[in-house]
Amino acid sequence: MLFYESCKLAVKSCLETKTFAIARLYSDDKTMGIHIHDCYEIYFSIAGGKQFLIDNRVYEFGPGDIFFINQYESHYLSQIDETTHERIGLSIHPKYLKQFSTPKTDLSYCFTYRDTAFGHRITLTEEEKKRFMYYIHKLSEHNDYGQDVLDHAFFLELITYLNRIFISRCEQESYVEEKNIHEINKGQYKQVDEILSYINQHLTDNLSIAVLASHFYLSGSYICKIFKNTTGTTINRYITAKRISKAKALLAEGYSVTETCSLCGFGDYSNFLKTFTKMVGISPKKYASYER
Repeated sequence: MLFYESCKLAVKSCLETKTFAIARLYSDDKTMGIHIHDCYEIYFSIAGGKQFLIDNRVYEFGPGDIFFINQYESHYLSQIDETTHERIGLSIHPKYLKQFSTPKTDLSYCFTYRDTAFGHRITLTEEEKKRFMYYIHKLSEHNDYGQDVLDHAFFLELITYLNRIFISRCEQESYVEEKNIHEINKGQYKQVDEILSYINQHLTDNLSIAVLASHFYLSGSYICKIFKNTTGTTINRYITAKRISKAKALLAEGYSVTETCSLCGFGDYSNFLKTFTKMVGISPKKYASYER
């Protein structure tokens, strides 16, 4: 099983093969800006620390933490200390999981299930971490006869195991609201959380800095500062990423490019085409043809 050295290469391989791909990542890799993929993703932290922005939530990402990111969910990973951050990234094609799911066993459950008290992250116990790495090592063995078949078997064991852990955590009453890294400044985080929620609920509206500042009775410079400090990205980049995420979902559902442009908040058609092509790598029309 080939291990990639960047998230981009793993995602590319996953989408091309319509199966799964694995990356072993370190802090010296160039971190991508806020982005969206057409596949499911899992990130497991081995050592070091970062912060994760997924949709409108900010998480601590430390050793033993594992994240489940759904298709089209925007996310951004940023450094919060100087230590090396070693992590495993898995990119998984939705159709691959659907192929092996059954009426009793939905292998995509850990990516698609969300509620207000339980988000994207769980922290593995020492035994669970050992079991996770056991499967990863199995997948990274030499390419002997039959290893390609065994890779699929080991992966399906791994994703089944992770779903069992995920479901178990969901059922534990003691596992409540995710701990945020910004507890020291709860007031500032609360403001940013409200801004993120407002953006997600009003993607088709005018979301200029001036409009947001007026709505929240804050100065534009202050909003930009606390947003960047808390999330690691800018407001405009976040809004664009969310709109492109929605555009991809609409195109996959069968909406025309023109309809999609309007429904995802792009007022200017040419700007929509340019932005979509830059972020996704292909034009909206070509993307729609691939999804149908």
